[in-house]
Amino acid sequence: MPGYLFKQERIAIDGAADLMIRSLLDKQQFADPLGEAAALGISSATWPLFGQLWPSGLHLAAVMAKRPLVADESILEIGCGLGLASLVSHRRGGLVTASDCHPLAGSFLLENLRLNDLPPLRYCHGNWAPPVPGQALSGRVPLVQGRFDLIMGSDVLYERDDEGLLAAFIAKHALPASQVLIIDPDRGNRAAFSKRMAALGYSLQDSPIKTAASAEALAYKGRLLHFSRSHTGQIHRC
Repeated sequence: MPGYLFKQERIAIDGAADLMIRSLLDKQQFADPLGEAAALGISSATWPLFGQLWPSGLHLAAVMAKRPLVADESILEIGCGLGLASLVSHRRGGLVTASDCHPLAGSFLLENLRLNDLPPLRYCHGNWAPPVPGQALSGRVPLVQGRFDLIMGSDVLYERDDEGLLAAFIAKHALPASQVLIIDPDRGNRAAFSKRMAALGYSLQDSPIKTAASAEALAYKGRLLHFSRSHTGQIHRC
């Protein structure tokens, strides 16, 4: 046994065929025998969060299911967790790279690709937080490199980011003309992040998302933040 419990279930996604998803059984799971998570600054309390099915992730997957495909568009999902949006985009033929900082996110993504009979999908280590002093990555997983036409993420504004690390990470990996899609469940850090994105030259289309409770899901209230930048001139750093 891997030291944690998991479950496997069929997940309905609005606008797309269902996905078979392996996730952690609950938020009480924890296993870090080699100290890989600790080396990345991931505590036992936050360790299981990557492996949960979050409403914002489902909404991002639905957005990507309905969004028109763009030929040769390169897509990066940040903080992917179980990577529902990456799986949906990949199944539609998108050029997707999924990324997360959790040491098990890649193996869960690999298993969920297998469960859905999908071909390989590129996975990279992506972390906008500063490294823990004295610790180094194992090198098993390549770091996110290059620049992308579209960067997407769900519920990635959950912590205060006084240094603007997330915006700086996006600036490093976004093409001069690019889009950023963020599903945010009305976190209090949204305004500061949007201000930093504006400093990078992005305009914002902010669309509310509100769904009623049903037999399958709880009520949800959040926003789709659609940042776009079309110029190719100098990029202002935040």
